[in-house]
Amino acid sequence: MSQTLQDWREETDAIIDELLADGSNPQAVYTIEHHFACRDFNRLEKLAVELFKLGFELTDAEEMELDDGAPIFCCDATSEGELEAERILDEIGQLLPICARFGVDYDGWGTFFEE
Repeated sequence: MSQTLQDWREETDAIIDELLADGSNPQAVYTIEHHFACRDFNRLEKLAVELFKLGFELTDAEEMELDDGAPIFCCDATSEGELEAERILDEIGQLLPICARFGVDYDGWGTFFEE
């Protein structure tokens, strides 16, 4: 996925707006999950090591199958904090060049509704 930081700004604003419109607590501490995918497990693993060094928590890689039957490997890097667009975009801005360096796709971010 080759979106620009501006594209991610628009998507981030939309996600936050939707969560808050649904009644999610704006004062809560949110777990932000950044999603990554790559056809080459070794490149994904190298990315994960770099993200761990930056302080992100990493999930175990999972193997999935694309529509054409090809395998793809996915993992998440998580952080915790306020549901603030600038904070999340700072993280994305930090992650995109690392993804480019290792040839891994940044597949967006998500979080959960908080009471």
